[in-house]
Amino acid sequence: MARLAQRIRDKRGLKLIRAFLTAGVLEQGLVSPLTAGTPQGGPLSPLLSNIVLDELDREVTQRELRFVRYADDCQIYVRSCRAGLRVLASLTRFIANRLKLRVNQQKSAVGMGATRTFLGFSFTAAREPKRRLAPSAIRRFKSRIRVVTRRTRGGSIARIVRDLIPYLRGWLGYFGKCQTPSVLHRLAEWLRRRLRSVIWTQWRRGAMRFAALRKRGVGLALAARTARSAHGPWRLAQSPALTIALPKAYFDSLGIPRLTVRR
Repeated sequence: MARLAQRIRDKRGLKLIRAFLTAGVLEQGLVSPLTAGTPQGGPLSPLLSNIVLDELDREVTQRELRFVRYADDCQIYVRSCRAGLRVLASLTRFIANRLKLRVNQQKSAVGMGATRTFLGFSFTAAREPKRRLAPSAIRRFKSRIRVVTRRTRGGSIARIVRDLIPYLRGWLGYFGKCQTPSVLHRLAEWLRRRLRSVIWTQWRRGAMRFAALRKRGVGLALAARTARSAHGPWRLAQSPALTIALPKAYFDSLGIPRLTVRR
C-alpha cells in the first residue's frame, strides 16, 4: 500500500484496493481471511504485479538483458546455460531482498527456448527460431473442443457450431499469431473429424445414414458399405464417404473459421 500511495493520489482508489486485499476468499460458503497476496485470477493481480515489478523491469534493463514480462510471468534471454543460472540466482535474491516477494521455485528454471513456454507459446529449435504453440495450449484447445462436441450432449449441429464459433474466433485472435501453420492445419483436421463423428452419431440408424450419404453425393456402393460398417464414429469420421459428404466447404458454409496463421 505504501508503494501504491507513491503513485496514486486518490484516497478513494487506495481505500478500494485495500478493501480488495483484505476482503478474504469465499470457500465452501465460508469466508477465509487473506494473510498475503491477492486471490488467484483476481482482477487486481495484474495491476499490482505491474506496479510492484516495475522496479524489476528497470533492474533487468539496466543490466542490458533481453526480457519479456506479462504481470508476474517473466522470461529473460541469455546466451548460455551458465549465464542463465547466474542471472536466475542474482534476480531471485533481488526479488526476495529488494522487493520482498517470493519466487516460485517450481516454475522457475533455466532452459532452451524450445523447452520453455510463455503465455501459451514456445519456440522451435531451429537456427532461426519461430513462435509455436506450447503443448499445454494445444491440450487446452482440444479439451475445450471435446466438451463442446461431445457426442452425448444432444442438440443439432447448428447449435454446436454456434457454441464453437465465438471460442474459435477468440482463440485464433490470440494463437493465430504463431509461425507454425502445419500445427494449425493438423488442429483443423482434428476439429473437422470431431464434427463429422458428431454428425454421424446424430444420423443414428443405417437407413438414415445411407440416405444422408447418397444425398450428399456419395456413390451407391460406398454409401452402403459405410452405412452398415461396424466401426465407430471416430474411425468413420475420416473415411472416404464422410470426407466426400462433409468436405471443408460444408464446414465453411456453417461459418466455422479456418485455423490459419494470421498475418
